[in-house]
Amino acid sequence: MRRIVIAGTGSGVGKTTVTIGLMAAFTARGYTVQGFKCGPDYIDPTYHAAVTGRPSRNLDSWMGGADVVKAVCQKGCESADIAIIEGVMGLFDGKRPTTNEGSTAEISAITKSPVLLVVDCGGMARSAAAVVRGFQQFDPHVNIVGVIVNRVGSEGHFRLVQAAIEQMCGIPVVGFLPKTSEFSIPERHLGLVPSIERGELADFFTAIGKQVAQTVDLDAVWRLAEASPLEIERLYTTANKQYNVCIAVAKDAAFHFYYPENLEMLEAYGAKLVFFSPLAGEPLPSEADGLYIGGGFPEEFAAQLSEQTGINQSIKQAIECGLPTLAECGGFMYLTEGIETTDGRFYEMVGVIPGTVRMHTKLAALGYREVIGEGENFLLPSGTVAKGHEFHYSTFTPNATPRFAYETKGLRGTKKDGYMTKNVIAGYVHFYFPSCPEMVERWLMRCVQVKHDA
Repeated sequence: MRRIVIAGTGSGVGKTTVTIGLMAAFTARGYTVQGFKCGPDYIDPTYHAAVTGRPSRNLDSWMGGADVVKAVCQKGCESADIAIIEGVMGLFDGKRPTTNEGSTAEISAITKSPVLLVVDCGGMARSAAAVVRGFQQFDPHVNIVGVIVNRVGSEGHFRLVQAAIEQMCGIPVVGFLPKTSEFSIPERHLGLVPSIERGELADFFTAIGKQVAQTVDLDAVWRLAEASPLEIERLYTTANKQYNVCIAVAKDAAFHFYYPENLEMLEAYGAKLVFFSPLAGEPLPSEADGLYIGGGFPEEFAAQLSEQTGINQSIKQAIECGLPTLAECGGFMYLTEGIETTDGRFYEMVGVIPGTVRMHTKLAALGYREVIGEGENFLLPSGTVAKGHEFHYSTFTPNATPRFAYETKGLRGTKKDGYMTKNVIAGYVHFYFPSCPEMVERWLMRCVQVKHDA
C-alpha cells in the first residue's frame, strides 16, 4: 500500500491545494485514490470526496487514539492504490505546544506514512533550505521524504530553491506550484459543500490536477509513498451484541457532518440506517426507533427549514413521544425554538429545546472537548467519558433552566454544557463514537426499550 502525508510548515502554505492537485492528477492517471484528513475537520474531506469519488476519512489521534487511527486508515485504504493524507496546521502543531499529540507528525508516525513537506517559498531561495532542515531536525522520528514548494515566481526561482534544499537537506524537491491566484482554493463560504455536490468546482479540480501533473514529478511521489503494512490491534467496529433497530439519519445540505466511523459503528451493532432530508420535506421515516441529526449549516437554510412546518412538527411529536435522539451542533440548533441569522431575521425551528440560537460573524467556539456525562444522560451516564470537538459561530440562549447533558473540558476550562431531556441528548459537541463505544450500545439499548414499551 502507498500512503503519503501532505504536511505544511504552517497553516495557509497550500496543503489543501497540493493535496487536491495530487488527488486529481493521480485520479486522471487511472489510480484509485483514498483521501484522509488529519484532525476533526469536516470541510476538507468534502473536497477530497469530490475529487476522488470516495468518502474521505478523518485521522485524529487525540479523539481516537493510535489503535483507532490505524484501523480507520486500514479501512479507508481498502481497494485503493494510494492514500493521500492531508495534514492540519503546521506539521508539529497539535493539542498542546509541548508535545506532538494530535499533530500531523503524530499521525504520520502512527500510520508509518512518509511525509511530503509543503513550503511557501514566496520571497525565499536558499533560506527555504534552512526551514526544511529545521523541520528535519526537530523530530527525527518523523519521516520527511520530500518537499513540494508553493508560490514559486518562475521556473528559475524553483531551480534555486530546489538546489538549496537538496544540497543541505538530502531529500528531493519533487515539484512546485506557481504563484498565481488561479490555483487558490475558493473561499470556504458556508455554501461550499452544496457547491461541490452540484459540481461547480469540477473545472477547478481539473485545472489544478493538470497543473500538478505538469510541475510535480508524480512518478517520484509514487515511489516516495511506499509504506509498510499497518499492524491492527483492534477494530473500532467490534460489537458485543446486535440490536434490531432502525436509526433515522438527517442528511442533506443542512445536515451532513457525520464521521463515517460513527455510522459504521451503529451498523456494526446491528442498527439499520435510514437517511432522510428535512430540507427537502422528507418526513421522519415511520420505522425509526431512534434519530440522529448531525451538524451542518442549518442557518444557511433557515428559511427553508422553517417552512417545513409539517416535517418539523412530526419530528417534535416523535421526540416528545420518547424517540431516543442525538443532535450535534447544527442538529442541536435545529431542535431549538428558532435561529436568528446575522441579518437579524428569526426563523422558527422544531421547538423541542426551550431556547433560541443567534448567529454571529465571529467564531464562538473551536477546539477539542473531553465530555463527561451528567446525571440521567442515557448515552453518557454520570462519569462516563467521550471525546469530540466544537466549531460554531452561534450561541444558545435558554428560555428555561437548562438540564445540562454533560460537562466539557477544553483549553479554556471546564463547564456544564449540552441539553438533556428524557430521551434527547443535544449540544454543540460533535462526538467521535470510537472514543466511547459504550455510548453507541447504550443508545441502541434505549431504542430497543422504547420500541418494546410502545
